[in-house]
This record gives sequence, C-alpha cells and structure tokens, in this order.
Amino acid sequence: MSDAQIGRRALLRGAGGLAALAALPSLAACGTGTSRAQAGGGKGGGKTVVVRDSGGSYGAALQKAIYTPFTQETGIQVKVLNLDDAPLLAQIKQGRPQCDLINNSMMSHIKYVKQDALEALDLDRVKSVKSAKIPENQITDHAVGSSFYGACMAYRTDAFGGRKPESWADFWDTKAFQGGRSMCNPDGDLPELEFALLADGVPMDKLYPLDVDRAFKVLTQLRGDIKKFWDSGPLPGVLLSRQEVTMSTVWDGRIADLQKQGVPVERQLNGMRRQFQGYAIAKGAANIDAAYQLMDFSLRAESQAALAKAFPSNPSSPLAYAKLTEDERNALAGAPKYYDKGFDADVDWWLKNESAVTKRWLEWARG
Repeated sequence: MSDAQIGRRALLRGAGGLAALAALPSLAACGTGTSRAQAGGGKGGGKTVVVRDSGGSYGAALQKAIYTPFTQETGIQVKVLNLDDAPLLAQIKQGRPQCDLINNSMMSHIKYVKQDALEALDLDRVKSVKSAKIPENQITDHAVGSSFYGACMAYRTDAFGGRKPESWADFWDTKAFQGGRSMCNPDGDLPELEFALLADGVPMDKLYPLDVDRAFKVLTQLRGDIKKFWDSGPLPGVLLSRQEVTMSTVWDGRIADLQKQGVPVERQLNGMRRQFQGYAIAKGAANIDAAYQLMDFSLRAESQAALAKAFPSNPSSPLAYAKLTEDERNALAGAPKYYDKGFDADVDWWLKNESAVTKRWLEWARG
C-alpha cells in the first residue's frame, strides 16, 4: 500500500517517545519534514494551507489528483509536509503546529485526540461529508475517513495446478496448497490475528473482541511454513516473484503492480481487513478556514475518484466508484462487488490491546 502506513506504525510504537520529542523547538530540529508548494491563481488572495501527508507515490498522487485541482479552483496554495507523527504531535503540544490539515490513518487520529492534538470538527463546514455519502462509521468528532487500504491474500496462480485458494482456511492448508507462506510482522502492520481466527472458522461478524489465545494457537499451526515475516509493502511481492513463497498476506494495492510486471499472481479478497485513512485539523492550526476548504474538496466523490485513478486508493465515498470505469472500479478492493467480502478493523479494540498483542507476537515469532 502507501508509504502512509510507515508513519502510522511509527506512531503506534512511538507514544512513549513523545515526551522527549516535546523539547524539539521547530520542524527544522526534527529533520524529517519536506515541503512543496503549488502556485495558484488569484482567487485565494495569497492564502496558503499546509497539509501533512506521507509523501512517496501516495503523496505524488495526492498532488496530482487533489492539491493541484484544489489550487486551480480556489487559488489557495498547498504546501505539504512529509512529517512523522511524533514530531508533529510535539509541535502541536507546543502550540506551534507546522501544518493545518493532517492526512493520516483514522487509528492515528484517535491517538491524536487522546493527546488533545486535533480540533473538534464543525461538519457544517464540510458539505461533502453528506454529498459524498461518507459512511457514518467513518465520521468522528475530530476526523473523517477518505479512503481505506485492505490487507488480503496474494498467491501465485501457477502454484496449485489451476486451483485457487478461496479463504484463509486455504491459506492454512499447506497440504492442498503447498509452498511457503509469508505474513506481516508488527513493523509492517497490525498483527494478523483476524486471519487466523477466520481460518479456524470464526465468522467475520463475530471476530471482535478477538480471542487472542485461540488466534495464537492457530498461528502456531502455520509457524513452520512461514518463510519470512514482511515489514514493508513491497516485500510480499518480492517473495512471490522469487517463488520463495506461494502465498502471502499483502496490501491489496500491491497486486496490480506485480501483475503489470508479468508476475503470475492474484489476490483473494475474502476476509480482507480494512483500515481507513482520513483527514483531521491540527489543534491551533494557523489556516483553519483553508484547512476546512481542502478537507471539503478532498472528500468530494469526484476528488476521491480522481485519487483512485492516480493511486490504488479505495474511496470511502460509495458514489466515487460510479465515477470510475468498470475496469478501474473492479481493480479496487472497495468496489461494490467486493466490499462485503471484507471487514473493518476494530480500531477501539486494537488501541486497547495492540501493545500486549505485539509483545506476545514478538515472543511467539522468536519461537
């Protein structure tokens, strides 16, 4: 998926370091930020909005699909900071946030709220929340979900004599579907306990609260067949390309790139775990009016569709999919034909339990 996940994972493990980072006096001191500006016309009267995103190919797609059209429409210049969560939180605590609008995971936004680092939203100023029909479960007092990425299964199509794995139970079945496996470690994403439980017969709508003991028992059944734990988005594709494994968990957006390279791989979206990305406004933002305008623009159905054309981002707006061609729509895990195959990660459960689960996972992985 996107480089955004690296920043999210850094926050999830970095809360303990915030006190030390609070001493940083400015963006220059943290050394992790870069910026770029998009010149605009006269409508904005010289106004500027600063938005935090994670850069990389995702940031380039945001520039093309969101920031440049926004400037063309409003005249408001967009400056971008590629800044990790901990230094940004330190800035906000000092009352000197270097950005106005924050593009981050909804899970990270909840952590920001716990640090009193976000403005409470006036949703009357974000008209596109209603016009784009953003799902209610992605609208909070401080953030609104704009897209999601899905963790799912990828497999080599030439490995099983024409048979296709249909479920996580098949992922665990190394007799019928032979070959090595790869799963993520906590530096890459949340531990994949849900997939183990689905493989063991737990229905998707009964997953939470997760039965941690049962999940680790099922994970142990597969432990000897896991050749490598991946910690970055490209690694599952590398392992599949080299035929080091025949199946791997993967961020769904990575599959299309592999297929374009001629790698015989396919994804299976049954039991996909969704995690949402969204927008929030930094507490004490200097350009709050412009931040609301950029948030409103970004959440429009047509804006989400434009981003999906530039990057494998799954819009939160159901109306966005109708603005894509059939091929574009069906390439996305969020397409209506696939949506019910997956489930939303229970953010509240993970916020309460991730630290303990991660500690146990690390002990389990060492075996």
